[in-house]
Amino acid sequence: MEDKVGLTELSATELARLIAAREVKPSEVMAAHLARIAAVNGAVNAVVSLRDQDVLMAEARAADAAPRRGWLHGLPLAVKDLVAVKGLRSTYGSPLFADHVPLADDLVAARMRAAGAIFIGKTNTPEWGHGSHSFNPVFGVTRNPYDLTRTAGGSSGGAAAGLAARMVPLADGSDMMGSLRNPAAFCNVYGFRPSYGRVPGDALGDTFMATLATEGPMARTVEDLARFLGVLAGENPAVPFGLPGGDFTGDPAELRGLRIGYLGDWGGAYPCEPGILDLCRAGLKVFEDQGAVVEEVAPPFPAERLWQAWLTLRAFLNAGAKGAMRDDPAKWAQLKPETQWEIEQGLLVTAAQVYEASVIRSRWYARAARLFDRFDALVMPAAQVWPFPAEWRWPQAINGRQMDTYHRWMEVVVPVSLIGLPSLAVPCGFGRQGLSQQGHPQQGHPQQGLPMGMQIIGRFGADARLLALGEAYHRATDWPGRRPPQLAP
Repeated sequence: MEDKVGLTELSATELARLIAAREVKPSEVMAAHLARIAAVNGAVNAVVSLRDQDVLMAEARAADAAPRRGWLHGLPLAVKDLVAVKGLRSTYGSPLFADHVPLADDLVAARMRAAGAIFIGKTNTPEWGHGSHSFNPVFGVTRNPYDLTRTAGGSSGGAAAGLAARMVPLADGSDMMGSLRNPAAFCNVYGFRPSYGRVPGDALGDTFMATLATEGPMARTVEDLARFLGVLAGENPAVPFGLPGGDFTGDPAELRGLRIGYLGDWGGAYPCEPGILDLCRAGLKVFEDQGAVVEEVAPPFPAERLWQAWLTLRAFLNAGAKGAMRDDPAKWAQLKPETQWEIEQGLLVTAAQVYEASVIRSRWYARAARLFDRFDALVMPAAQVWPFPAEWRWPQAINGRQMDTYHRWMEVVVPVSLIGLPSLAVPCGFGRQGLSQQGHPQQGHPQQGLPMGMQIIGRFGADARLLALGEAYHRATDWPGRRPPQLAP
């Protein structure tokens, strides 16, 4: 029998095994995680719209004796606040939806519920998911468990922080512009952006042209990622471009002879703060030590063309989805400036510009496919800056280079997002940069710097292969096992 006091430390896979074997009850797992939330969420602010604890304990006790519904049976999960959950306040981080309670689940929430999850609340996100820093006027800012003065990233910042702080055993996230990868890097956990279509969306609005964003799993182990992906994945017949679901677990990849292409900072196009590239190279050495061959790769496509295509398509889609708010002064006044900017930019886009952006996207997809004829995986940093002060809206400059938009500092994620490749964000250690002057290491926890991660990128559709590679990396490193030193055990 596992020590009940340590339940929040266990992986979701181990918790599910113990529950299935009736060695641990869902009510015990729920009680442990609610206690952890009570202890640390006040400082981190990752879990929002927390449901009544008596109700949650009653649901967990009902799961104690109920037949096992699926792999998530009895596990307490908080759903990202960009996902609608039936009967649970779902705000999208917007004051316009501060009291919104959906009447139905979005597809990914329905799949989690069907697999036996007990929804305890939501995880915080930036308003409308715009920006890689999780703050909004409804719930405030989510802080980094490894340094409470810093951001947890975004838009899946609440999810990543909740995982790192041991408040939830798993978390769902979404990724348009790095929202599964940036917070994973900032919070020392794993985030997986699957191949586009692997985790389908709902049949709402445009589903043919809006192919830049996807849902995906986050976890503290790669095995948990793979199992959770199995819950989320599978075609939705009502939307196009679907990929099949299935079992994404398996043995770790054999690394000997593996060919890895290192793209680094794309020949200087993506400036990175000092120390980030050093940690990525240290992460690559993990592969080299086990027999992989790493080769530095020259920029395979002009970064500025990718960026212009990205700006055009992202603004075009945001204006299409939210442009009507511009005609309502009361609603417009409540939108964050970054969202207003996206809509205004999108309304200026011409049909010729959308076509040209799509051509650039198509040519980059073809070029990337040829790269994967040479390499089994590609590697880049998962972020260009260290977790920055929580009071900032966004970083204004990197190494003296001014950022000309609110999201230019995350440009390193665009090559993947633009063409829907699978990308696994893995932790690669801690840097000495930006150590909090207020941080005091607890007994048994040596002071450490801020977390950082790198992206391992695979060929389109090769999700299982990429996760097997990640499993080998996890077994050699287990960075998430290093707990946040500022939070009590």
